Amino acid sequence: MKTPLAWFLLVVLLAVSCLGAAQEEDDEETRWYTVDAVNAGLGEPPEEVQRETPRDAVRSFMELTEEEDYAVAAHLLNLNDLTLEEQAERGAILARQLAAVLQRGEWINLSGLSARKNAMVEGSSGEESRAGEPRRDVELATLEVDDQSYMLRVSRYRVGEQDAVWLIAPETLTAIPDLYEKYGPSWLEGHIPERFQSSIGMLKIWEWVAIPVFLFITGAVGWTVHGLMGLLASRLPPGLPSVFAQMIRLPMAFIVMALLAQWLLDYVVSFSGVVTAPLQVVLIIIMAWGVGLIAVRLVDAFLIRMSRRFVGEIDDTRHRDERNLLTTLYALRRAVILVTVLGVAVFVIAQVSIFESLGMTLLASASVLTVLVGVAGQAVLGNILASFQISLTKAIRIGDLVVFEGHWSYVEAIYYTYIRLRTWDERRLIVPVRYFVSKPYENLSSKHAKLYRTIVLTLHLSADVATLREKFKEFAMAEEQVIEHHKLSCYVTGQHEATQEISFYLMGPEAMGAWEAEARVREKLLAFIRDHHPEWWPREVVVLSHHDIARGDTPAKRRLRRPATVQEVDESSATGDEPSSPE
Repeated sequence: MKTPLAWFLLVVLLAVSCLGAAQEEDDEETRWYTVDAVNAGLGEPPEEVQRETPRDAVRSFMELTEEEDYAVAAHLLNLNDLTLEEQAERGAILARQLAAVLQRGEWINLSGLSARKNAMVEGSSGEESRAGEPRRDVELATLEVDDQSYMLRVSRYRVGEQDAVWLIAPETLTAIPDLYEKYGPSWLEGHIPERFQSSIGMLKIWEWVAIPVFLFITGAVGWTVHGLMGLLASRLPPGLPSVFAQMIRLPMAFIVMALLAQWLLDYVVSFSGVVTAPLQVVLIIIMAWGVGLIAVRLVDAFLIRMSRRFVGEIDDTRHRDERNLLTTLYALRRAVILVTVLGVAVFVIAQVSIFESLGMTLLASASVLTVLVGVAGQAVLGNILASFQISLTKAIRIGDLVVFEGHWSYVEAIYYTYIRLRTWDERRLIVPVRYFVSKPYENLSSKHAKLYRTIVLTLHLSADVATLREKFKEFAMAEEQVIEHHKLSCYVTGQHEATQEISFYLMGPEAMGAWEAEARVREKLLAFIRDHHPEWWPREVVVLSHHDIARGDTPAKRRLRRPATVQEVDESSATGDEPSSPE
């Protein structure tokens, strides 16, 4: 009879054994696929077939197909979905077609494949959360045909108690016909002699010759398109069409080159994946860049036309709405550039199918990227944000007259990172946007372009202010650049011992015109004083005699105090008397 303790130990033992069996079953489900047989229709694989790791399986397949031993390479495919007869008949054909797809579709980096039997995640490929876990599926590449994605992968299989092997998955074999139709040998390759099909390095002999010819043809076509666009621009009548045609010469040439290269790759020639993969990315970037640049050039052409038609010379003589329009167009240009850059980046990432890995890499390196962006990109991002701030708030507009750090300048352009100012003497000041908005400045055109100017003359106390006021109004009203005549004014604004300051105020329609009117009126006032009242000029007065009432002076006392004159000295010499002198 068993004791309760014995029954308890028996229950615990059974539970542990069940857990162990379940754990072992779970481990098998995550480590390999269990199958009854592997390629029974092909017989036993030769010794040169290596299938222990994903890297060994793919390397062995590529080496065997390069030697055109497709029947042996078929042992690296999982043909279990085919009948035994079909495995023997179609195995070599599928191996040959898959080799062509891998060679031309995408270059596979063997060093990036796991060399472990269980393909354990090592945490260096953006899968840190799964580090240390075994895998039974490894992705080789993802190819697209007619907007459908096909994944090429190898999987791990085990038959009974035999060692598990890595084979190319049946799902990949199912997609081979469609992939081979797109990535199979091109028309040109079918006419190349067999002796040029051997490989030298990573490329075949014919590819070393065909690639330079391919680049020369596309470059020649691009150069021709560039010249034709220039000829078209010169033949068009002056105006927006000719300007636009001249501006899009380069992007149009690159777009035509990219389209021609893509057509050649699709219908004439196909190179190895080591060339095709990066070339496809470059063509996508060129196409997206060309379309985006044409959009930017279109905005630039309208910007030039608007500035010539509505604004003309970039200054504040035009209406405020016209300057607002030009500023808005510059802001639109920056927005188009920003949207274009983002659109090109998203389009390229989506087309080359690297968004997922790129996103994982960015997330894994978030701290490092944050520091780099914060340090290296702080100035650039700050200037871009400040540029948009100016465009939205209209603190300054294209054509406004500003006084910045002592410089009278017109705002000529507002870009992403800097503002271009044109000074009155035609110099250009390039000021970073963030530095500009952080400093105080005068916007003389903020509300309107009208500006008061002041003429200050320093004259003698005897100058008649009423006469000068009348002459000032007469001279100012004769000037075309002087407006609002009812605001003309003249006042004495200061007085010293022998002089007085007289200020004259006038208003001009804009700053430079007001300055010119001020200078001309000043010239006329000075000429009037010089010709008619020279006694009004400031002068020093020397007093030879003082009559001090407080001292009770009399003529006799003044004669006693003053020095003897020359005449008195002569008279005293004639009479023999001493000249009188002050006591």
